[in-house]
Amino acid sequence: MAGRAARLVLLAGAAALASGSQGDREPVYRDCVLQCEERNCSGSALRHFRSRQPIYMSLTGWTCRDDCKYECMWVTVDLYLQEGHRVPQFHGKWPFSRFLFFQEPASAMASFLNGLASLMMLCRYRTSVPASSPMYHTCVAFAWVSLNAWFWSTVFHTRDTDLTEKMDYFCASTVILHSVYLCCVRTVGLQYPAVASTFRALLLLLLTAHVTYLSLVHFDYGYNLAANVAIGLVNVVWWLTWCLQNLRRLPHVWKCMVVVLLLQGLSLLELLDFPPFFWVLDAHAIWHISTIPVHILFFSFLEDDSLYLLKGSEAKFKLD
Repeated sequence: MAGRAARLVLLAGAAALASGSQGDREPVYRDCVLQCEERNCSGSALRHFRSRQPIYMSLTGWTCRDDCKYECMWVTVDLYLQEGHRVPQFHGKWPFSRFLFFQEPASAMASFLNGLASLMMLCRYRTSVPASSPMYHTCVAFAWVSLNAWFWSTVFHTRDTDLTEKMDYFCASTVILHSVYLCCVRTVGLQYPAVASTFRALLLLLLTAHVTYLSLVHFDYGYNLAANVAIGLVNVVWWLTWCLQNLRRLPHVWKCMVVVLLLQGLSLLELLDFPPFFWVLDAHAIWHISTIPVHILFFSFLEDDSLYLLKGSEAKFKLD
C-alpha cells in the first residue's frame, strides 16, 4: 500500500544521485576502472575473463566492465577507511558485498520473501473466500499486481540495470494505484459500480501516460517522485478515513488501520541512510524485511472483509 510510495521516495533520491556520487567521482576510482578495462576487457584478456567467469554471472548480465567497477569500488572504499573517512556511495548506492550474482543480497532476499508471503496469502484467500464475494476479483487482482511488483523488486536488487530499475519503478507505481482502486471499490464501488469502473479507467489512463512519458520522452526522477508521493498520500488518507469511520462497526477494520499506520512508521527506516552492516544489511533491506508481516496482516484484513461482505450479500439475497 502506502509503503511502496515511501520506497519510491528513497529510490528516486538515490537514482537522482546515480550519475555522480562521491565514490565514483573519485579520481582513484575512475583511474582504477580505466586501467582495469584496458588490462582485462579487450582482446585475449577479455576472452580469458569470459572463459573463467561463472556461468551464473554471464547469464545475469555481469560484464567485464561491471567487474572492474565492483573491484575498484572496494579499492576506493579501503582507501577511505584507511584514511579515516566515511564510506562513500557509488552511483547512488552504498557498496554491497556481492553474493553469487546478487548485487544487493539482503534486499533481494527480503523482496523475494515479501513476494512469497503475498503468494501464500493469495492461496489462503482463494481457499477461504468464495468467488461470489463482492470484493473477490478485486482482491485477487491486487494480490497478482503485488506479486508482480515484488518479483521485479527482487530482480532489480539482484541486478541493477536500466530495464530492471524501470520495471521496479513502474510496478511499484501500479501497486499504489491498484491500492487506491481497491479502496475506491470498497468505499464507493460496491454501491455505485459505474463510479468504480470510471475511476478504474481513469487510473489506467494515468498509469499509461505515466509509463509512456518516462519510457519514451524523459525519465524524470523528480516527476516520478512527485507523482507517486501524491498518489500515495491519496491512498493513505482515503484508507485511513474509511478505517476511522468503520472502526467501531466492523471488528476486523483494526487490521487495515494498523497496516496503514505501520507502513507510515516503518517508512521512517528509509530515512536512516547508513552504510550496510557487514556490507550486506542497509536501511532499505531492513525496511523490506519489516514489511513482510505487514503484508500478511493486510491480506488477513482483505480475507475477513471479503467474508463479511459475502455474509451481508447472502443475507440481503435471502431477504429479497
